[in-house]
Amino acid sequence: MSEERLREKLRKIEALYAGATTAGEQAAAGAAAERIRRQFATASKKERAEEFKFSIPDPWSRQLFIALCRRYGVKPFRYTRMHRQTVIVRAPASFVRMTLWPEFEELSGALTSHLDEITQKIIREEVHEATQDAEEVSEPRQLR
Repeated sequence: MSEERLREKLRKIEALYAGATTAGEQAAAGAAAERIRRQFATASKKERAEEFKFSIPDPWSRQLFIALCRRYGVKPFRYTRMHRQTVIVRAPASFVRMTLWPEFEELSGALTSHLDEITQKIIREEVHEATQDAEEVSEPRQLR
């Protein structure tokens, strides 16, 4: 997958969660982000914010999640002495469950797939053509 195709896929995912209804709306990533910010603002007026704790061990996925939160006006943080993989947000539950987390999962899946393709290609071309996982074998019998 080329970088431009990945960018287009990310824009389409965002448009989906923004509730875009026409092809023209789906092409406008900036407008999609603004619609999602409005969804967050509307939900914030109707519901009280709740605290959500996420554990995202993969640094690239965590970086994506934090950037997505900031994009929509949600302030990610962690309390002192919490693990780096922990991210906490205060937001309306409906926004987190119906927009933020599902969009993050789709975006993360697209990026992970892209990174996997690039990694496999480089390893295949520069290190060794066999990139499959290590063979699984039975454990040897233990002598008593």
